[in-house]
Amino acid sequence: MRLLKEYVIPRIIQWALVIFIGVTITFMVPRLSPVNPIDQALGRLTTFSNLSPEATIELRESLEDLYGLDGTYFDQYINFWKRVARGDLGPSFVAFPMTVNQMIRSSVGWTLGLLGMTILISWFLGVILGAIGAYSPNRWSSKAVENILIIAYPIPYYIIAFILLMLFTFYWPIFPLVGGGKGTPSFSLGYLTSLARHAFLPALSIIIGGTAFRYIMAKALASTEVSSDYVQYAEMAALPKRKILRSYVIRNTMLPQVTDLGLSLGLIFSGALITEVVFGYPGLGYTLYNGIISADYNLIMGITLLSIVGIATASLLVDLTYPLLDPRIRYR
Repeated sequence: MRLLKEYVIPRIIQWALVIFIGVTITFMVPRLSPVNPIDQALGRLTTFSNLSPEATIELRESLEDLYGLDGTYFDQYINFWKRVARGDLGPSFVAFPMTVNQMIRSSVGWTLGLLGMTILISWFLGVILGAIGAYSPNRWSSKAVENILIIAYPIPYYIIAFILLMLFTFYWPIFPLVGGGKGTPSFSLGYLTSLARHAFLPALSIIIGGTAFRYIMAKALASTEVSSDYVQYAEMAALPKRKILRSYVIRNTMLPQVTDLGLSLGLIFSGALITEVVFGYPGLGYTLYNGIISADYNLIMGITLLSIVGIATASLLVDLTYPLLDPRIRYR
């Protein structure tokens, strides 16, 4: 009961406060922009037609009501919260009559598949390789892996993406240039193979950068554990090296690395914007990019809200798992 009162409830309140502030800022920022989406929509609608002033005024009022921009800022804010509570993110400014919900649903699966897989793979590789590199630094394999990842770490992942794109779609056209898949969506072998071929290069570019970052972090954490008294004692007791590595080194570095994993999974809902744009991958990042260049505020706000809720929820879940990983929190 004490754990619930002093640890769990304050973090749930913090989670709700973060979402409240994030939603409020998301509401305010587009309205501070000098670009008026209503004027843009009127310009598109009246490009090839002439409307009377009265019809133009009526059309403007209809658009303001449709996009939730009528009334004072306070009225808009209240209505915005009502829509968010219903899960209604409004219509797209550019792709009308499609709604933002429909556009997010059509792209979120691509991003979940791509980033969910790559984050888990890069996290696992980084933790294991980093721990091995710290525990057995003199092995030739450890030195080779370290040299490769140290070289890859400072290279921005979008540069890696461009390099892979040039090598394997232009010079050696092994993989497709753009897209997420080819053919009618189904569980057939042909379509699943197409998904894998289209996702391979975007996934590889993210895995290389993610593994390099997590390798450096895991090795730094594991190096501290390797020099600790209990690891030295375990070696003197002639415990198997695998057991020492697994139960003493890796296990005692898990707290910060689980935090990194949780926050990285929360960031999935932001999409891998540059990678998805480079490869024309139809995920949330690519959808967000199109929303930005076309000033589709509803779409931008919808994806931003999804990202805020995802990151805040991931942080909450990480905090709630700490008592399971660290007995000191349970007994405090």
